[in-house]
Amino acid sequence: MNSETKTPIGFWIISGLSLLWNAYGAFDYTMTQTKNAQYLAAFTPEQLAYFDSFPAWMDATWALGVWGALAGSVLLLMRNRHAVTAFGLSLLGLLVSSIWQFGLSEVKASEIMPPAA
Repeated sequence: MNSETKTPIGFWIISGLSLLWNAYGAFDYTMTQTKNAQYLAAFTPEQLAYFDSFPAWMDATWALGVWGALAGSVLLLMRNRHAVTAFGLSLLGLLVSSIWQFGLSEVKASEIMPPAA
């Protein structure tokens, strides 16, 4: 007798959307860190200066958030129990980088964002 149950389609849809969402975050991180001129052309000089002002530990927590989320999405699709750990590390990276962006940075992200149309 086979006791395995079929994985619901909703799981695959949400897991796939998670992978797409987090893959874009990884793309954004990579293009920003490698200073891809074509990608960075969309940013204002103030925004570019803001990115360049990140201390090394901030870049590390940003990386932890981005790559942890991407790994978590992949592990989720693989139905691997370590997805929870990867998403937890990603959440830690998000928390620490958010504290810097919204509390410790001399320039607040909201100050360099263009006004909504």
